[in-house]
Amino acid sequence: MESRSCFSEALPYVAMILMEFLDVGVTTLLKAAMTKGASQLVMIVYSNAIAALILLPTSYVLERRRGPLTFRLLCWFFFLGFIGITVMQYLALTGISYSSPALASTLNNLVPVYTFILAVIFGFEKLNIRSLSTQARVLGTLVCISGALAATLYKGPSLWTPSSSIPLHLSSHHPAPGSVKRKNWVLGGVFLFTAGICVSFWNILQAATLKKYPWEITIVAFNVLSSAFQSAIVTSILERRSPSAWKISSNIELIAIVYLAIVGNVITFTIQTWCIRKRGPIFMVMFKPLGIVIATISSTFILGDTLFLGSVIGGIIIVAGFYSVMWGQAKEQKKIEAKQDDGLELGSSSQRLAQEEKSRDQDIQDEELCSSSHRRAKQEKRDEIQDGEVSSS
Repeated sequence: MESRSCFSEALPYVAMILMEFLDVGVTTLLKAAMTKGASQLVMIVYSNAIAALILLPTSYVLERRRGPLTFRLLCWFFFLGFIGITVMQYLALTGISYSSPALASTLNNLVPVYTFILAVIFGFEKLNIRSLSTQARVLGTLVCISGALAATLYKGPSLWTPSSSIPLHLSSHHPAPGSVKRKNWVLGGVFLFTAGICVSFWNILQAATLKKYPWEITIVAFNVLSSAFQSAIVTSILERRSPSAWKISSNIELIAIVYLAIVGNVITFTIQTWCIRKRGPIFMVMFKPLGIVIATISSTFILGDTLFLGSVIGGIIIVAGFYSVMWGQAKEQKKIEAKQDDGLELGSSSQRLAQEEKSRDQDIQDEELCSSSHRRAKQEKRDEIQDGEVSSS
């Protein structure tokens, strides 16, 4: 029993560490596929189509008692898919193609910061600058932004240049001329910044949607289905002069598409949902900085990217700011939970007092009823005695 309890306690930690490895695997494979000339939009079309084919039957089986899918709700899912998947994935893949998976993982730690800023802008969060938790979040936000600027704008001297890398070009096909983008750290950072904002905006909209329609798998299934249609239309327009872009020309491209569909859109979502239910959202995002280390190692030794001082400094600054934001978020969450507990205790105390008062009133009524019955019985007895005396006389 004790070993089973220890395993149950350790499982969320193992799951989150595994998820960070899987996430970095997605970006590393996609970078390798794009280096071979794969189109970002085509990979988005195929991967989301595969994910939809997996998630739609799954949602039907696991969420059979879900609410009705109205036309308005389907239109909303279409919008969520556009913001959170189609646009976000295209920006992220373009950013990775211009930079590296390591920079993508570094800037991915800014998502809680973006979410906090957007929540303040849209009125979901109210700033109390005297509160220590608010001060920690504001300070952490500024530190994270500084670290992101350092990682994006400042390369610095190279710390490590690998002499060789693990070959991921599992095909003899060569990339089409002009299909591989030259490294542009700043432009890649801008694309990744914007992708992070899309993720944060999508998280806020998803949270609002789940309150009205609490069936997560169904929502994500229709999101990826919408994204598959959207990206197919956009790709048909942009790639109309090169039909060969739809052709999967290398083994690494096929592996990247299937991996993105199954791991990126299905497995990681399942792990995230399970960990949020077990330990809460703050526990889940606390493991994000681990992705920086994993991505840096994979970019350097697998893709052969050079490790620069600016990336290391920026990553350290972002991690410091990230944990400051998350500490403030945890403190704020505890305050909210304490207020809710106080409200429940106050409500239960009020109910208990009302019940006691009602019980006392009932006891008084019972006593009055008993005394009234007793008086009536005495009066009836006296009347009987008087009637008996009259009869005898």
